[in-house]
Amino acid sequence: MPNSLIRHPCPILDKHNLSVQSHRGSGKTTVSLHPNSEVLFMKRSIELLSPAKSAETGIEAINHGADAVYIGAPKFGARSAAGNSIADIESLTTYAHRFGARVYVALNTILRDEELAEAEQMVWQLYRAGADALIVQDMGLLKMNLPPIELHASTQTNNRTAEKVKFLEEAGFAQIVLARELSLDQIRNIAANTKARIECFVHGALCVSYSGQCYASQATRGRSANRGECAQLCRLPYSIVDASGKPLTPEGHLLSLKDLDLSAHLGAMMDAGVSSFKIEGRLKETDYVKNITAYYRQRLDALLEGSDKYTRASLGKTTHFFTPDPQRTFQRSATTYFLQERNTGLVQTTTPKSIGQPIGIVKRVERNSFTVKSLVPLANGDGLCFLSTDGLFTGIRVNRVEGDKVTPLKMPFLKTGTMLYRNFDQEFDKMLAKKSAERKIQIDITFRDTANGISIEADAERNRIQFYLECDKELSTKGFSEVKENIRVQFAKLGNTDFELQSIRTEFSSPWFFPASKVSEWRRQMIAKLEQIIRINQRPTLRQATKKEPVYPETQLTYLGNVSNAKARSFYLDHGVETVDAALETGGKLQSGQPVMITKYCLKYEMGWCPSKQHPKQAPREPFYLQGKNDRFLLKFDCKNCEMQLLIP
Repeated sequence: MPNSLIRHPCPILDKHNLSVQSHRGSGKTTVSLHPNSEVLFMKRSIELLSPAKSAETGIEAINHGADAVYIGAPKFGARSAAGNSIADIESLTTYAHRFGARVYVALNTILRDEELAEAEQMVWQLYRAGADALIVQDMGLLKMNLPPIELHASTQTNNRTAEKVKFLEEAGFAQIVLARELSLDQIRNIAANTKARIECFVHGALCVSYSGQCYASQATRGRSANRGECAQLCRLPYSIVDASGKPLTPEGHLLSLKDLDLSAHLGAMMDAGVSSFKIEGRLKETDYVKNITAYYRQRLDALLEGSDKYTRASLGKTTHFFTPDPQRTFQRSATTYFLQERNTGLVQTTTPKSIGQPIGIVKRVERNSFTVKSLVPLANGDGLCFLSTDGLFTGIRVNRVEGDKVTPLKMPFLKTGTMLYRNFDQEFDKMLAKKSAERKIQIDITFRDTANGISIEADAERNRIQFYLECDKELSTKGFSEVKENIRVQFAKLGNTDFELQSIRTEFSSPWFFPASKVSEWRRQMIAKLEQIIRINQRPTLRQATKKEPVYPETQLTYLGNVSNAKARSFYLDHGVETVDAALETGGKLQSGQPVMITKYCLKYEMGWCPSKQHPKQAPREPFYLQGKNDRFLLKFDCKNCEMQLLIP
């Protein structure tokens, strides 16, 4: 994808772009901004997008380096347990905008007809609260009277092809979240065929189904994943059985995918056209968000530093007071999924929970304690786990550590040679409970004398102001170097502001004396004007009216289209779709042979039974069924598209 032009309009304080004058004390202050022109940078803006369970978590994500955060609306978000009040969202947007960061609000469930008016009202409230964009699934929203807020297409809209993404762009979406199953080549092809910004998940929990295409929870429990109520059947234990019910595999968590970790591939993804790197986790706690955001901030900064192609999307330099490590907070092992090629080992069959960081091997077992050859220091209160003889993970709470000797609260049955994992890190948890990061916007200042006073120019990462102050000047009894140092010291006293002095240049014709109180007042003025300009620059991007009536890439929509209201139906009919079936949630019916889950993950391949790619000498005879405690699904293999489907027999 060719580099897009990033436009940074220079802000103005009044509509005529005239200087604004005010009188402070004995000196007249003239504030002028750079001419109202556009500076074009041949760089693509790169965004780190973090989850926020709450406004508090979102603020910590910003502090730890997020360029944007996404948070649940009061209702109608795909995580029904992660809703937030309008007031909380407004407090988050106010904080984020201080650093030029953005707030995206998830309103990404499908809606019933009786919910449309409430949803429309909520969108206006979110717009007035300063939200920068809405993440949506239901196309009925595009038929409403919406404010000009930017729209992002949720991954729930099943964005897997260039044709679908191009349609969404032309329909009015500025940013599109791609399906997590796509390869690097597929991402590159899509990005090359759209002007919309491309967003991809890079870390966190994976849905085994294509997002928006899972109906197992709705069909068996009456809880719709498309309405934020998924029962997470994929995290339950199953075994594969044949038609007679004979087990072909031991029971295990056969659909429970490991967590995504693409941290080693960020550069390749940028080059493929990705602009927004998304961390999953709107149900995760603040310590997780701090750790993972910090980890990706550091990885991205290393790639962005000195780059002539990419630039960071927000302002500020983040200093972390700890070393981030994904293994030290929640993680179900790690996978790169399908980014490079299809592979096995995508699931963690032994447990759907976090097993954490491998720490070492049990060397000796005693009656109430054991010794471990640990790779890392252990602490009282740590949580450990191990794979027991019954094939399940067993947890241990550490009561006391003495060297390599561990005394647990309750002694489990352990064998020497057992691998131990730490799934709760007491010291790391304590560290993250404190202030663990600080974010500051770097300022470069130029201080000059003028005929009638002085001028102060401040550049805060693309936000520039210039002060002209009329004041009396008198010569100092000290030399240039001491005068300059005194000015530097006063301007460096930025205290609890969002700013940090990076450099100051003093260009005086003579060594002038200025009282410290006067210099402090100039510093306060500078900060106030910088904050004002950053707010002006951070005004949300307004959604532009669409100039085209694009044609949807399909002419028929089954229940897989998730159309649950009249406005969504009208939207698709207006864009070339000829027949639109109702969503399962609003009376749609499953026909014989129609799937309740569609996934690129394939159990036949995972087990080594794929005839087209693995050529096993002998594989069990189909059909296969997935048998759980309360559920039974027929497995159907679409080898042409390299996909698996789950059907209700």
